[in-house]
Amino acid sequence: MLLAELPFRGHHIKRTVEGYLRDVISYSLLNLKMAEAMQEKIKNYRTAPFDARFPNTNQTRNCFQNYLDFHRCNKALSEKGQDVAPCDWYQRVYKSLCPMSWVSKWDEQIESGSFPGKI
Repeated sequence: MLLAELPFRGHHIKRTVEGYLRDVISYSLLNLKMAEAMQEKIKNYRTAPFDARFPNTNQTRNCFQNYLDFHRCNKALSEKGQDVAPCDWYQRVYKSLCPMSWVSKWDEQIESGSFPGKI
């Protein structure tokens, strides 16, 4: 059995390579399961869930924040060349909360460069 010396919080621990690889694979599978669970939640999404940052009946700020978050997420992931699928969550939330007239107005403002929010 091979032993590997691995740094861990300033200490070196010895473990078998097989044990280390088993842990790495377990961690990778856990991440994959979490990603699949998130995709399933997004697919089954119906309406915006409760957000503790916006406890009041008036959901205007919640609408605007999710609109901003969608565009910020889209911009950040696009610049890195990554998949923008995680941003779909914000889009679904703002589309369920925001009146479409606001969204179309904001989209026009983004195109013309006069949008008041920081994206």
